[in-house]
Amino acid sequence: MKHINLSFAACGFLGIYHLGAASALYRHGRKLLKDVKAFAGASAGSLVATVLLTAPERIEECNEFTYKFAEEIRRQSFGALTPGYDFMARLRSGMDLILPANAHELAHNRLHVSITNTKTRQNYLVSKFSSREDLIKVLLASSFLPIYAGVKPVEYNGQDCSLRLPPPPPALQAGGREREREGGKGELIPAICSQAGLWASSSLPSAAAAVKVHYPTYPPSLAPAYRRTL
Repeated sequence: MKHINLSFAACGFLGIYHLGAASALYRHGRKLLKDVKAFAGASAGSLVATVLLTAPERIEECNEFTYKFAEEIRRQSFGALTPGYDFMARLRSGMDLILPANAHELAHNRLHVSITNTKTRQNYLVSKFSSREDLIKVLLASSFLPIYAGVKPVEYNGQDCSLRLPPPPPALQAGGREREREGGKGELIPAICSQAGLWASSSLPSAAAAVKVHYPTYPPSLAPAYRRTL
């Protein structure tokens, strides 16, 4: 079979749908995963791509971390914007918990993470990781949403980096499979994830768009929204 590439879009806490798809691939699509040459992603999508590539057996732990993280955000007076709450530190704790010691070696030249230089606005893919810490820093940079996640961007290679809005689909080369583009067309997740209002190509009614922008940053209750996804 010709090799394929697999990419996951940025969608905040709606990344739980990505985890559901990743779990299904790990359980029922291992033959397909053997043909995946490269994994790519932005923000939450890059986190799921990393786990699917480096520690697929820990996807369930990722689910539980996401549930707890979401509930923690909901308990804050102003969500992640609550003064004193460190969104990035909490996110990093999950990476430290789940990623294996050799994650950077497994990801080297196979994982492509979308980040953006906040000064030049240039977006690029990072695929070389010198250490586990280097990999984590790139993932944090890809996940940094200015203001929402903090004021100071993540520094990587001497540059301030963050998620780009709207994030470009991290397509690789011919053969790439982008799970998240063009909502509703042959995808493995509901259209809500690809039409979150930040990167959708189609126009949405204003009320629906507001809801779909809201969920990625302020997650809904676990009952029943999240538990239905897996």
